[in-house]
Amino acid sequence: MSWKLDETVQTSAAMVAAGRFGSGPALVLAHGWPWSSFSWHRIIPDLARRYRVHWYDMPGYGRSDKGAQQRTSLDVQGQVFAEMVEHWALERPIVVAHDMGGATTLRAHLLHGCDFERYVLMNVVAMRPWGSAFFDHVGRHVDAFLELPPHIHKAVVEAYIKGAIVNDIDSGDFERLVEPWLSEEGRGSFYRQFAQADEKYTAEIEPAFGNVRCPVKIIWGEDDPWIPLERGKALHALIPQASFETLPGVGHLPQIEAPDLVVKRLNAFLSRRCPNIS
Repeated sequence: MSWKLDETVQTSAAMVAAGRFGSGPALVLAHGWPWSSFSWHRIIPDLARRYRVHWYDMPGYGRSDKGAQQRTSLDVQGQVFAEMVEHWALERPIVVAHDMGGATTLRAHLLHGCDFERYVLMNVVAMRPWGSAFFDHVGRHVDAFLELPPHIHKAVVEAYIKGAIVNDIDSGDFERLVEPWLSEEGRGSFYRQFAQADEKYTAEIEPAFGNVRCPVKIIWGEDDPWIPLERGKALHALIPQASFETLPGVGHLPQIEAPDLVVKRLNAFLSRRCPNIS
């Protein structure tokens, strides 16, 4: 498997697990909630034929640290993304972001001075409102959810993840998506994500979306049950220089649900000549 986590990097927030593979121009993958860098494993081999692909598990996710007092909100994640780009000594990487990886990388770009060569936003959290009634409920009652018996907690995580996906996926992939949240520290981190989610961290950058300094492609699974297509169109309206394309019959996790289609769309955008934007 091309995806692996064979690096550890100490960031201002926590120790994070990371990996890289391939050769060519630098490309960084930014996962979202409640995923990890494993969510990219089906498209990494194809991308690595053309690019030096970099990835990491965000603090509080996957195999990265999940401390009980750890902050993992979007302001922290944006700072950590900028630190990882600096750690890898990347000047203008291509960036592909999914879910809350969108807000994370937008903060790194707009607030922390990270320049990107090209930028893909796929079914991203980027603008208010976001979350759901269940999301808000868990955030208000974290202590109660932390007391759930392990088998009930596992059922919650499985049901939550299934709610994002509209296509059948490999059972092994599903198990690997769930697994990081089943340990004692994983369970605590899972529910703390709900409590620390705050729309102020997207409100802070929304007025600057028109100032993105590189070519942008927005890709959206048309049948996303978490972030409807209308939200993708609204984001496109705020980034008028972006191109916009949908993925028919695909839900919230395109890189797992339709990896070949995602690679095809990424390669088409990344190989196209684009005007310089600064």
